[in-house]
Amino acid sequence: MMPLGPQLMRLFQIGPDQFSMAVSAYTISAGISGIAGAFWLDRLDRKQALLLMYGGFLVGTLCCALAPSYILLVTARIVTGAFGGILGAIVFSIVADTIPEARRGSAMGIVSTSFSMASVFGVPFGLYLATLLSWHAPFYAIVIIGAIIYAILFKVLPPMRSHFEHHHLHTSRWANVMAVLTDPVVRRSLLFMVLLMFGQFSIIPFISPYMVANVGISEQYLPFIYFFGGAATIVSSPLVGKISDAVGKPKVFTFFGIIAVLPVLIITNLPVVSLPVVLVLTTFFFIVTNGRMVPAMAIASTVVSPERRGTFMSINSSVMQMASGIASFIAGQIVIKSPTGALQNYPYVGLMSAIAGILCLSMLPVLLKSQKKAMG
Repeated sequence: MMPLGPQLMRLFQIGPDQFSMAVSAYTISAGISGIAGAFWLDRLDRKQALLLMYGGFLVGTLCCALAPSYILLVTARIVTGAFGGILGAIVFSIVADTIPEARRGSAMGIVSTSFSMASVFGVPFGLYLATLLSWHAPFYAIVIIGAIIYAILFKVLPPMRSHFEHHHLHTSRWANVMAVLTDPVVRRSLLFMVLLMFGQFSIIPFISPYMVANVGISEQYLPFIYFFGGAATIVSSPLVGKISDAVGKPKVFTFFGIIAVLPVLIITNLPVVSLPVVLVLTTFFFIVTNGRMVPAMAIASTVVSPERRGTFMSINSSVMQMASGIASFIAGQIVIKSPTGALQNYPYVGLMSAIAGILCLSMLPVLLKSQKKAMG
């Protein structure tokens, strides 16, 4: 959705606030469904849960492809988010269940690489299809590719029930969720993730529209932003994961958290510059934001025991989705389009993002201290 911003805003004749609503509709819906998923996720085989949610996600994406208007597109995005929001929780739960904590940073880095590969291949290809055919085409492509992946998962993925060994089946769903939510370490971890997502997704939805409207980059060159950014993180994500396991996840997160402030402030204040300059800055932005996410997810995966990990991951995913949706929505209320078509007030969004990132850094010692106290 975000790379399609300039095209959707032009075709539907909508402003930044309406576009941000189309983006945040998915994430807010995903956040709400994530809360619901917390009540049952640990009660299902991980494979069954994954296939159920992935099937719903594909149906919702098909609805997006068929949407003839802005209102129906937003509605379809809500449906898609209701299923897609829990997918991430299931994936990270599977990783945490099967990979020991000592190697989990590397595992999270590999999972993050998949998002990078999607940026390298999926986003440019989707933008190409949208330019060549229409904005509907990328959604059709996702459905076709997703159906193939679904068949592979159904056939290849083994049953995943190891979390049942630790699960207290006599515990009610409500008691299980409340046990997670009332844990002080969990609450601090959730606040930590809220600040992290707010720092990233307040500016990400408007990178493409800003580059076109203010920096002067042609829409046809937008795929290069995601291609080079994704390609760089394909290399950096596994490396960050390995370094996190070797020197410590908090140290790596702190390093990337500090330097991430720089590209955020530069990109949101960028004047008219050449395409190579844009690519250098946006690629650096991709690397450092991904560099924060890899150790952050590894840290988050350690705050609960295995029998409640699915519940926590679902709540965590929900909170992350809600935070990113709200951040996108707030940014859409701040950014306005001038009579000339340029986007205004984006620097204020960048400042808000930087402050959220700094607050997230300040939360880390508090989280680690409370986690250590709870464990010992």
